[in-house]
Order: sequence, then C-alpha cells, then structure tokens
Amino acid sequence: MTIAGRWHGALAWVEARLELERDRIALWLPVAVGAGIVLWFLLPHPRLWQAALLLLAAIAVASALLSSGSRLAMMLRRGAVAAAFGFVLVWLHAVRADAPVIARPVTTSFNAVIERIEPMPARQTTRVIVAPLGRSDLPARLRLTLADRDRPAAGLVTGEPVGLRARLMPPPGPALPGGYDYAQRAWFDGIGGVGSVLGTPVTGPKGTRQAAASLRLRLTQHIQAQLPGSAGGIAAALVTGDRGGISEADNEAMQRSGLAHLLSVSGLHITAVVGGTILVLMRLLALNQRLALRASVPLLAAAGGALAGIGYTLLSGAEVPTIRACVAALLVLAALALGREAVTLRLVAAGALLVLLLWPETVMSPSFQMSFMAVTVIVALYEHPGVHARLARRDEPMSAAAGRVILGLILTGVAIELALTPIALFHFHKAGLYGALANVVAIPLTTFVIMPLEALALALDSVGLGAPLWWLTGQAMALLLALAHWVTGAPGAVLSLPRPPAIGFALAIGGLLWLLLWQARWRWWGAWPAVVGGVLMILAPVPDLIVTGDGRHVAARMPDGEFATLRARAGDFVRDQLSEAAGSDGDLAALADVPGSECNADLCRWTMQRGGRDWRIVATRSSFLVEGPELAATCAAADIVIADRWLPPGCTARWLTLDRDAFDRHGGVAIDLGRAQVTTAINPADAHPWRRPQRVSGNDEADPQAAPAP
Repeated sequence: MTIAGRWHGALAWVEARLELERDRIALWLPVAVGAGIVLWFLLPHPRLWQAALLLLAAIAVASALLSSGSRLAMMLRRGAVAAAFGFVLVWLHAVRADAPVIARPVTTSFNAVIERIEPMPARQTTRVIVAPLGRSDLPARLRLTLADRDRPAAGLVTGEPVGLRARLMPPPGPALPGGYDYAQRAWFDGIGGVGSVLGTPVTGPKGTRQAAASLRLRLTQHIQAQLPGSAGGIAAALVTGDRGGISEADNEAMQRSGLAHLLSVSGLHITAVVGGTILVLMRLLALNQRLALRASVPLLAAAGGALAGIGYTLLSGAEVPTIRACVAALLVLAALALGREAVTLRLVAAGALLVLLLWPETVMSPSFQMSFMAVTVIVALYEHPGVHARLARRDEPMSAAAGRVILGLILTGVAIELALTPIALFHFHKAGLYGALANVVAIPLTTFVIMPLEALALALDSVGLGAPLWWLTGQAMALLLALAHWVTGAPGAVLSLPRPPAIGFALAIGGLLWLLLWQARWRWWGAWPAVVGGVLMILAPVPDLIVTGDGRHVAARMPDGEFATLRARAGDFVRDQLSEAAGSDGDLAALADVPGSECNADLCRWTMQRGGRDWRIVATRSSFLVEGPELAATCAAADIVIADRWLPPGCTARWLTLDRDAFDRHGGVAIDLGRAQVTTAINPADAHPWRRPQRVSGNDEADPQAAPAP
C-alpha cells in the first residue's frame, strides 16, 4: 500500500472512531477554550499573541477548505475557533483589569474605605482590602495586614472610612521559579499594592459608621468563640469560608494528608447544603396533604435547595471556587426539573465553559484545575459500565450495601488522587500519598456529622441551647485533626519533588483528559502520555542552587542530597519556599555548619562538585561595604557570585554574576550545575500587563486630611 493509501486509511479509521464518539465531541469545547487561555499566559509578547491568533485562524480556514464534510476537520475548525476565542477573551479581561500599581515601597498616611475584613487569629493578624480616598498617587485598591497586638482591628467595620498609616509595596511576583505569582492574581483582582498597617487605625465619628459588621464576619467570630483554636477555624471555614483561625501546623497537616479540600467551600460543601435542604423540605412539605397532592414537592424542594445554595455561596464570601460549585449545583437542579439526567460530563463541560467565560484567568489556578478534574473523574468513573454495574443500588442486606458504599469511596478516592497528583506536584511540589484512604473517613465525617452538627448548633444558638452540640462538633473536629496528623506522620506520606517540567505536566493532563472524555476503547491511548508525563515530572532534576528573588536567601545542595541555607535565621515562610523548590521534605541545615564552607559576617565561600568539575561559589551575607580590590579578587576567583546588593563593575565571576540588577530583571533563580543551566522566575521579555503596569508614586508625605495613627 502506498503512503497516500495508508494516510487515507488512517483518516478513515479516525473518522469512524469520531462517528462513534459524536456525542462526546462537544466535551472538548471547554478544553479548547481553556487551551487558548493558557496559550495567552504562556506566550510572553504581543507579537507572539498576534502570531498565535493568525495561526489559529489559518488552522480554522484550512480545515474548512480542505475537508468540509469530515468530523476531524470539524473538530479542528471548531477547536481552533474556540481556542482563539479563549485567547482573545482573557486578553480583553487583562486589559479591562488595567489599574495603577504602586511603583516602590513607601510609608504614607491616607484615608480609605474598608471593602473586606479577613480575621486570621491563628496568625494573630487581620487582613483588609481597602480603597484609598482622594489619593491619585495610590492604587485604587490595597491589601493590608494588621497585627492584632492590642486588637487594633477589633473596631473596624466593612464599608466604613478609616485613617491609616501603612508601609506599602508592589504586589510580589514569584520568589522562585515555579513559585506562586501573586502579582498576576492581584492584577485581575484590581489590587495595586500590598503592605502592613503601622500603629492603630483611626475610625471616623460614630454617625458615619455602619451599625454592625457584616453577617459573615459576625458569624465567623461567633463560631470561633464557641470553638477555640483550629477546631473553631475549621468550623468557620465550613460555614463562611474564612480559614484564618486554623493554625499553621494543623493547616499543614490537612494539606499533607490530602484533606485540605475540606477547608475551602467547594462542591462537597455546596452539595451537602443543597442536598440537606432538599431532604428536609421534602419531609416538611409532604406533611401538608393538599400541597403534596396538588404540587410537585420535589420541584419545590429543589427550588428551596437552590436558594440555600445561593445563600451559602454569598455567606461564604462568593469566591470563584464556591460560585463554580454553586453554578454546577444549579445546573444539576435545572436538569432534574426538566426531567433530564442530572450528572453527566456534558453538565461538567457546561459548568467549566461558564466559569471560563466569566473568569478566564482562573484556568491557571490549581483550584479550577483540581475541582474540575475531580468532578470529571467522578462522573467518568461512574459512567463506566463495569463500575456502574458493581456500585449501583440493589436490594441487598445493609452490610452488603455498606460494603458497596465503602468500595465506591475507596475507588473514587484512588481515582481522584491519581488524577490530582500531577496538578498538586506542579503547583505545590508535593502530594499526599494516603489521601484516598484518609478521605474515606474524612468525607463522611465532614458531610454527615460535622456539618449537620454545626448547622443545628447555630440554629439552637438563637434560643441559647447550642452548647451541647458545639461540644459534639468540637469532638468531631478533634477526630478530623487527629486523622490528618496521623496520616501526615505515616512513613512516606508525602511525595515531594522539585519544580516539574511544563511538558510533563501538559502530557499528564492531556492524557488524563483523553482517557476521561472519550468512551470507546481508544480512550486508553491517553494512558501513554499520562504515564510519560508523570515519569517526566517524577524525574525532574533537582537544582543545585536556589536563590530567592531578593538575593538574600540561598539554598545549596550538599553531597548527601540535603540542602543548606546561607542564612540560618531565615523565617519559616522562606525556608518553606526553599524546601518546596528543592523538593525536600526535611530540615534545612546552615551553610556555615557544613564542612568545607568558609563563612564570616560578610560572605560565604564553598565548592560544589558537579558535571566533572569544581564550582566555586561566593554569596554575600551582609550589607556592609567590602573594599573594592578585595571584593574584585574574591569575585575573580569564583565561578558564581550571588549578592543581594549592587556589585561594582570590577566584581565579575567567571561564569555567572547575580546582583541586585540581575534579580530585579529575572527574580529568583534555580541553577543546575551539572547541565550548566539557569532557570529564572521571571522572563525579562514578558510583556503581560502585570509585569509592565502603569505605576503611581505613592508619596511618602502623609495625607494632611488623613487622621494620624497614634
């Protein structure tokens, strides 16, 4: 057979498969839109954005002209148009979000209106979002942190004017390659500066203040008053979405055990509220004989469940993940009302498409990726004929039914863990290995014990009878935290990796989507790229040197594979960032204590053997002036020089010199000495709007109209 004949035969085979899967082709529409959005984030320059749009247009036109009657051509055409639509959509959203960003760190006094208050008692701080008044030299919105010493935030009320003195700075970008980019998130949230409040905020006269704080804030404070500590923090998170009362240790345990999803109001919580409301309303409405005979009780109960879901979403802060879950629940209820099958992959695709239309930037967030991947896995798993037949309800003894439920929970948990592990590793550089087993206990405990007890306790608090139920809720919370710590302490509970390659992540996600969205046997083709992508992520090279974006903190890989830090007194946050980037789950030693290193008050010198050669490295540790000739000689003898200050022209290393100018351009770096490869956190050519925003000066002088902080 000729090459042309084989080509036509392969195309005919693909066309036959697509004909069998014609009902599933629409599921790829949100994938194509999301791919276009991701492409815009990945390409750094407007010229490349224009080239990408021209390429997508060319694919759409070529597929329309060459094979107008082909399903493959139709998929290519519609996919290219959808990707171009997503590309343009997020571009327009980014342009619409354009707002000034503060240019440099400043300390200033100003008046502002409080837009949001987020107490974080576990950290003894409060976070507020404020809108400055009458200051054209300040951004339109700021995110500030108040220390709770002497309770300076106790009297603040959402919507009230307040006088502040604060230390402000631009929203930070990623501190390390692959790190969290808050500057990107702040851009779409309209936040042009972050900082900390100095002194005590000064409120206006009583006549200008609201009578009471928001219901959400008051409810959070009430719950935390009933349950102190992390138990109250988790209880508040389940109701209002406020996680500030959870201690760092307990929050870390929940994350490492795979139970962190219970702390953010999402599909599980919305489902519990909507389902519980429908169940209660159906029982109550059925008590009215006339209503039960003349009206559709399930439809009325579903309407009540929809209202409960919307109210819960608003009460919990209406964050994008919660809105996403609420929209999905409303779509399910609408399908039930229309007599359609409620939970299908078409419904999941419709929900994902709606979220992308409203908030296209969320496709880059782990929250979006994990929630929709988890729901897709659950629906696809239960649509499988073999799984459906084994787990379907039937007339059988209670013990057999319970065993079937447990089997379903384990099977679902394992499938979700396998699907979410690449996302967790890519964004957080770690993943819990026993999360599936922990969730078998934690999900029923949260859904059927903790949330109903807490709801009853809040209801009975209106008549002063909630104390016994709060005690029971506290005991259930203690059990949940004990489970999280027990799982975290198990051997090999956490898989930690350095920053995985983007190609490995793309292969893993693409393979999983192919495996989940198709129905015929060729779906199993997706297992190959998923496995290859997973292997590439696991085999990601460990960097030899990691330097934060300010140049102050360095982690060096020692011969035993562990890492040591330049500054032994680096804070927990910095040490966690360095450990995450290194793929290390152990403690970081002090470089000064490592044999062979030479450290004094000004700098450290050490040698690393990689790639068949010795690398001599020098890093500064103080801001004290070092004499020019001495510093020049030190630099000339080193292969790499790292400094958090500006270095004089005569200080040049033999291979790489990193000083303040370099860090301002590139941010943090990770260095693989064996490959002589440097990875930077920021691409200097990146022209996304949050990299080159309109800047305002933020004058250091105090606003004469602002009430001075005592």
